[in-house]
Amino acid sequence: MKGQTLTRADLCEAVHEEVGLTRQDCAGLVERTLELITGALEKGAQVKLSGFGVFQVRSKNARIGRNPKTGEPAPIEPRRVIGFRASQVMKARIDQANSRGG
Repeated sequence: MKGQTLTRADLCEAVHEEVGLTRQDCAGLVERTLELITGALEKGAQVKLSGFGVFQVRSKNARIGRNPKTGEPAPIEPRRVIGFRASQVMKARIDQANSRGG
């Protein structure tokens, strides 16, 4: 799957093949899962998925940046950003896949 993007439809299809629910039920399951994760992040909560990683919202302060075209200073407003930290299990699996060449 190198260089490809995994989509919601791909996730739904994988759940359908693995679990055997209807495609419509699988689509609802995937959508609901993503809604729960998004809702928790909107509230500022951490989302920990054991063996996968942690999603968390961080606040970034206002700062002065630069316009890359002109080099002029440009203010960057304070904002909240989503961060992801992979678990040790995920890092090991990725490293192992890379060492196998795929």
